Amino acid sequence: MINTAHLLKVTAWWISIVYVVCYAGVALFPGIRPAFMYWALHTTVELGENALTLGTLISGLAIWNVAALLSVGLFAVLFNRIKA
Repeated sequence: MINTAHLLKVTAWWISIVYVVCYAGVALFPGIRPAFMYWALHTTVELGENALTLGTLISGLAIWNVAALLSVGLFAVLFNRIKA
């Protein structure tokens, strides 16, 4: 059995750290975004305005935490319910 509460806490910390590091990387090196789109996703997309504010940091952090917690929570529920 997976300790779901502990797993969700670790997930929240992990996604928060990764998001802040990525956000800082884009803030310090704006060319990372189009380079990532081209080399990692094999596409070129007009990304629009590069708006980096405290509001976009906090809202993005909240959105990614919710998505990660829902995903990992579903994983934990399935892992604990499905027998080998």
